[in-house]
Amino acid sequence: MPQKTILVVEDEESLREAIVDILRLKNFLSFEAKDGEEAVELALSKHPDLILLDLLMPVMDGMTALKKIREDSWGEKVPVVILTNLSATNEQLVEDMVTHKPMHYLIKSDWKLHDVVKKIEEILEMRK
Repeated sequence: MPQKTILVVEDEESLREAIVDILRLKNFLSFEAKDGEEAVELALSKHPDLILLDLLMPVMDGMTALKKIREDSWGEKVPVVILTNLSATNEQLVEDMVTHKPMHYLIKSDWKLHDVVKKIEEILEMRK
């Protein structure tokens, strides 16, 4: 079975590296992006099996990146898990989420990294 690929989009380097390390232990192949612009570029060129996406980032925020990814025929269907410090109370954010359909919205402070990885495994399991 080919290795599943995950695009980890997170501007905080220590957190990004921690996530990538755990994913590697779980036998996932990871690509890393530190901002939304890199995320769009990597997503559309590498076509990962899942995207783990932070919202607040320099250069281009996560929601803008998600909109751009969703414009692509491949990108319409890729599962996206948002991992952020923002709670979805902002009206525009809620609207964007409905429109661009991330599969899951996880608040960083509520989730341990191992649980995030478990969630990723569940999503990819469902998509087989």
